[in-house]
Amino acid sequence: MTDVLVHLCSASQWDAARRSGELRPDSLDAVGFVHLSTPEQVHLPANRLYAGRTDLMLLRIDAARLSSPVRWERGVPTDPAGMVFPHLYGPLPAAAVISVTPYRCGPDGRFPPRGA
Repeated sequence: MTDVLVHLCSASQWDAARRSGELRPDSLDAVGFVHLSTPEQVHLPANRLYAGRTDLMLLRIDAARLSSPVRWERGVPTDPAGMVFPHLYGPLPAAAVISVTPYRCGPDGRFPPRGA
């Protein structure tokens, strides 16, 4: 559905992933996949899971470099109707990450929608 996907993690998690060659967040063991988003929807899980956090990094991922399956699935009931999120069913290879930038919330602790 899109060529570029994104993932949020802490700076220390990204440092560990660069050293090991892959990112294996807790969700991979807990639910079997890595939570991804499109750049336009990343603020939704960011606000749901990370409001107020100041240590987040936004990983931009070239979807063509992923070797595990990506399935587009529903998020939570409060997400906009019909919205689906990409879930990576395997670890995230560090080599698939094309850029990394800090992801900062506003003064109110919330992450604004892209372009806001």
